Amino acid sequence: MGASGSGKTTLLNLIGGLDRLSAGRLEVLGTDLAGLSEARLAGLRMTSIGFVFQELNLLPELTLQENVALPLEGAGVPRAEARRRADEALARVGLAELGPRFPDEVSGGQQQRAAIARAVVGERRLLLADEPTGALDSATGAQVMRTLRELCDSGVTVVVSTHNPANAQYADRVVRMRDGRIDGITATTGSSATTGNSATTGSSA
Repeated sequence: MGASGSGKTTLLNLIGGLDRLSAGRLEVLGTDLAGLSEARLAGLRMTSIGFVFQELNLLPELTLQENVALPLEGAGVPRAEARRRADEALARVGLAELGPRFPDEVSGGQQQRAAIARAVVGERRLLLADEPTGALDSATGAQVMRTLRELCDSGVTVVVSTHNPANAQYADRVVRMRDGRIDGITATTGSSATTGNSATTGSSA
């Protein structure tokens, strides 16, 4: 958590291997990212790390199922298998019946949940979500946060950046940032937080 410019997105980009460290060591999923080539970083992201953005980045000309299957097909998974796994991922976020729909045929919250399904398809172990509720109303944002919490409870490590204090209730840990530095870490006991791996900007990944 932190204000705009506090370093939240930069931290997520570092954890996801999108940005490089200028110094120090960063271990994610048991691997020191500083020593990886660009090809190995891309492979780690493809198999183990999913990203969710405020902008969604769903392709409008593809159905939800096709959007979710796209990363798998890009990794060489046969189309039929990729779409079967996409259906499983959509079911996991409560969209089992909406796979044939196009993004503009569903609500904003459903689009965001489809983006979450795309981020975890293929059993990725780490999900990085950058302001995933920033463009949603409070009720829809709460639905998305509950979906992230459920994924956390199922074994996915979830790291969320947010400026919204209401989202902290879904986390096990809150790391507060200011001017690019950690300004405090607290455990949470909110009504929606249960045992799991979730954190709001900061995790054991």
